[in-house]
Amino acid sequence: MRFTGSDGLNLWASRHGEDTAPPVLLLHGGGQTRHAWSDTAIALADAGYCAFSLDARGHGESDWSREGDYSARALAADLSAVIRSLPARPVIVGASMGGLTALLTLGEDASLDCEALVLVDVAPRLEPRGVRRIIEFMRHHQDGFETLEQVRDAITAYNPRRPPSKDLSGLRKNLRQHSNGRFYWHWDPAFLNHANAPTKAGSMFDRARLELAARQLDVPVLLIRGYYSDVLSDRGATELLTLIPEARYVVLEQAGHMVAGDRNSVFTEAVLQFLKERPAATEPESCRTAATEQHHETPLS
Repeated sequence: MRFTGSDGLNLWASRHGEDTAPPVLLLHGGGQTRHAWSDTAIALADAGYCAFSLDARGHGESDWSREGDYSARALAADLSAVIRSLPARPVIVGASMGGLTALLTLGEDASLDCEALVLVDVAPRLEPRGVRRIIEFMRHHQDGFETLEQVRDAITAYNPRRPPSKDLSGLRKNLRQHSNGRFYWHWDPAFLNHANAPTKAGSMFDRARLELAARQLDVPVLLIRGYYSDVLSDRGATELLTLIPEARYVVLEQAGHMVAGDRNSVFTEAVLQFLKERPAATEPESCRTAATEQHHETPLS
């Protein structure tokens, strides 16, 4: 299905579940596509929600910005337009770039009505080294890949904790194949003009602005962090909990920054449990939980 974002851009999404069910809007990270949420979206639909997984501007099937504008301002304007077009107040689940976009958008615009916010491995304070590693990975492969096996090997090198994919056909959803036969990531290379590591000199998302937005949030919040994440540290998570004292905090073992992909079923269980228990979120003793996942070792994607 199609949404209309800022500047009239077409933003494409997949929907799982009945359109009359409570909506959940899933926002992927930079360099990903809506297909990163496939398993979670199906599980949410099975649990009685209507899950919309959205391709951000310049990613997947959504339009590329003619001006190459992938700024935080543009992403927030897109999200605002999508929220206003949904049939009911959504829960928003945002990973990495998607989480920062949601945090900024909801914190700065009190007129946007949402049920809850789930932040996936992201907070105003990020670790420059981890962010830089993502950006270097994205820059390194701009010349594309000759085979899907090369794509698989590149992903495995970046995230060695996740077993290599045996079904290479699934990788094609995140790739474009040009007339020269080579495979390229399914995002606009101009996105890299905005993506940079969080430093004092500035970044795609300004830390001070994110902190102010976090203080102004007026929705239940769940923060999920991957134990092995090199992007969000426990220090960064703790600082967010200081900004949002009522937020809940869950740490998933056997997961890095790509939390949903590394431990999908357990991640989805944590989201569903949070949605189920939201009415109790104002009770002082249950406001913040630091749960550590120690479930089975079966690889999940």
